[in-house]
Amino acid sequence: MLSPQEAEQIAGDIDPAVRSELAHTTAGALVLGGRDGAEDSELVRRLITLVDTEGLDTVASMWSQSPADTLPGALWRLYLLREWTRRDPHTIAERYHLGLHRAEVAGVVAGVASPPGPDQIRELADAVLSGVFRGDLGVTLDRAAAFLRVLATGSAMDADWVELDDRDRATRLTRNAGALLDTATDLENAAALWRAGRLD
Repeated sequence: MLSPQEAEQIAGDIDPAVRSELAHTTAGALVLGGRDGAEDSELVRRLITLVDTEGLDTVASMWSQSPADTLPGALWRLYLLREWTRRDPHTIAERYHLGLHRAEVAGVVAGVASPPGPDQIRELADAVLSGVFRGDLGVTLDRAAAFLRVLATGSAMDADWVELDDRDRATRLTRNAGALLDTATDLENAAALWRAGRLD
């Protein structure tokens, strides 16, 4: 057993209230500053590439524990989506293409060039983040949600085909599709909150 004095010497995690305040303050400043400077294309480019310059861990430390129905939680999901499109654009393009024929309406809302290639997938992620600072945030969140819905459909279809040869991989793909749908729903809810003036 540790003595009370020894226990006090152990560094703990940041206070959850302080973390929440930091997350909301930085997210609000980022969006407000980006919107105020939306005519400055260099500023918007720097905000879009925040993860590239600051690192995913830095952004994660600020926002990853924020609930989905908050501005930092929504921004975390958008930046994470962009990072994913940077790391695996070929797989995303293939799954998007698979899902597009079953989720046509979502495909139209997402606005990806058809047929999508890796470059188009990367461009969409940047365009979505650009919308945070230059457009209607509600529309931006809805576009990202639609994109994820098409990807979820493509992942589920891929799982069906893979199941014949590799049940474990099919299970992972199915779980991935479910997680994508959950994130899409989170973003749609955040869009509704933004429109109601309650996404903080």
